[in-house]
Amino acid sequence: MRHLPTRTTRTVRRRVIGALTAGLLCAAGAAAPAVADSPVPAEMPAPQSDNGLALTPPMGFNNWNSTHCRAEFNESMVKGIADIFVEKGLKDAGYQYVNLDDCWAKPQRNADGKLEADPVRFPNGIKAVADYVHSKGLKLGIYTSAGTKTCDSVGLPGALGHEYSDAQQFADWGVDYLKYDNCNNQGVDAKLRYTTMRDALEATGRPIVYSICEWGQNKPWEWAAGVGNLWRTTGDISDSWGSMLSIMKQNLPLASAAGPGHWNDPDMLEVGNGGMTGTEYRTHFSMWSVMAAPLLIGSDLRKATPETFEILSNDEVIAVDQDPLGKQGTVFSSTAGRWVVAKEMQDGSRVVALFNETGSAQRISTTAREAGLPEAAAYTMRDLWEHTTYNTAGGISATVPAHGTVLLRVAADRKWAAHPPAVELGLIGSPLVEAGRSAPLTTTVTDLGRTPAESISAALTGPAGWRIKAQSPTGSHVVPTGRALTTRWQVTPPAGTATGTYDLTLSAQYRSPAGTRVRSTVPFSAHVVVAPPAGDSYLSDLPQLSAANGYGPVEKDTSNGESAAGDGHPLTIGGAVFTKGLGVHADSAVEFYAGGACSAVTAQVGVDDEKGAKGTVAFEIWADGTKAASSGVLTNAMAAQPITADVSGAQVVRLVVTDGGDGVDSDHADWADLRIGC
Repeated sequence: MRHLPTRTTRTVRRRVIGALTAGLLCAAGAAAPAVADSPVPAEMPAPQSDNGLALTPPMGFNNWNSTHCRAEFNESMVKGIADIFVEKGLKDAGYQYVNLDDCWAKPQRNADGKLEADPVRFPNGIKAVADYVHSKGLKLGIYTSAGTKTCDSVGLPGALGHEYSDAQQFADWGVDYLKYDNCNNQGVDAKLRYTTMRDALEATGRPIVYSICEWGQNKPWEWAAGVGNLWRTTGDISDSWGSMLSIMKQNLPLASAAGPGHWNDPDMLEVGNGGMTGTEYRTHFSMWSVMAAPLLIGSDLRKATPETFEILSNDEVIAVDQDPLGKQGTVFSSTAGRWVVAKEMQDGSRVVALFNETGSAQRISTTAREAGLPEAAAYTMRDLWEHTTYNTAGGISATVPAHGTVLLRVAADRKWAAHPPAVELGLIGSPLVEAGRSAPLTTTVTDLGRTPAESISAALTGPAGWRIKAQSPTGSHVVPTGRALTTRWQVTPPAGTATGTYDLTLSAQYRSPAGTRVRSTVPFSAHVVVAPPAGDSYLSDLPQLSAANGYGPVEKDTSNGESAAGDGHPLTIGGAVFTKGLGVHADSAVEFYAGGACSAVTAQVGVDDEKGAKGTVAFEIWADGTKAASSGVLTNAMAAQPITADVSGAQVVRLVVTDGGDGVDSDHADWADLRIGC
């Protein structure tokens, strides 16, 4: 803990330099606040020691992702969340902060320059809410902005120029956590604004976790470890695969900045809000935990499904996030969307995330040595979602479903022989099939363990009406270490099956040398496809194999509106309007079946005019696993640029848009006049 000045010292300091803040605001073009009580240093002070808080990443709840400023955000909701924390075991799992976001305050300060709670939302005031939350053994968080107003469209009072009085007011109410946003900051230096609030919080003498929310604009990972307990590294998350993926990619490279008391914050959880699949939400929760990110629930738990509670309360995954060593996981590889991220744990084990970014199942592998473990005869390997333990000779691999993550805790444990051998279930060949026609698939069941897998058998199942027939043996008396049971299959969907994605499941049963029976399964996605027509076609008229988008759905023949399907506008780049194409938002990936029969993809690409001067993007065309063309970084100031890719022989064409390397911000990207020649 830093030495706290006495209240007399704080009062004198406020009187002597309170006018500095008002002068700075006026110089920045803003009216001076009614009450200016905060010092703004003439130069950035040196970082000081940690405040002793948030030694593991904060866990709790924030209402913003589920309610924004809607009327349902109120005292009743907040108390209800606190009740659910206790009733559903979330408190016991480690969640402790119940945090209010924007819109809790009245539009104006009172005559004394003090903040007041909105009397409709919080008729009993914030202190009464804090008292209730505290009575449950939990803590209360609050929100304001390091500007003259908050981020809500109405613009509620911000704390710039009121840092010391607002901090003291929060302390008097019993606040335990402050989220400090970045809107309406009047151009005042970020380090000065956030350091001033740090000093104001400490001057209260109350321990308050300090969350810096300046969106990563000023690289807080380089300077904020002596200022706040956590800092946002990105813009706001939304409840979509593309948004979550983009934010994860921005946060992963910053591992060296994180540690006990100072954490990278890739924004709150979207688990349970409905915009992603269960598989994607498990990836979200897994990767946030591997990144030692704050775990702040963003869904309305009063409406949560059992699956949502199952994800959020997985104590083995939470233990990864809350490990006291405080290491953020680091990226070991990310080739072609197959990610290996490993996190060192206090007990010497490693947690390895095998994460599949792509839209189809992928084999992802590494080894215990590559993950940082010492040489050993064998290792224990714990699957943190399946809650099962195996032995491995050193290989760490799995066939990971589309958008999925296999999360494994691996240790050089002498007790490895007490566990059955790990097996990897794999698929050889492309699960792309045409209705009424047979397609070959080959499956493998590989023994990764130090001990053999005995009496092993494999089975492949699919939707009702599909014919799946084995063409080679499905069982073996024994499969030794490093060997595999390989089975060839013929898969035939019924004639007339609609194009789309269908579930297949590969399962294996085997016995360990000690007699333990094991059953393992992995899901695959089979795509029923139709061959593209001969000649030139607009890709917006053809079925998509998969689509992931930063905000809102991929739009056909209109721009991206960021929300519901059909909310876009005419595709417009540099004043030119196009009637055909795709409207997307970075980061985005859309896949189409080419069937080896197509030669070229062409388009006019750029940032849609509807975003004014904002937006930087880069377009890529991939033929199977090879990048066939790239536009380079494009801005809104540029006219539509032509892009052409040779896709000869490719089974799948993948259209990718990245954010141009500057973080996602209004990146409405248009694939205009998008054609494929077959």
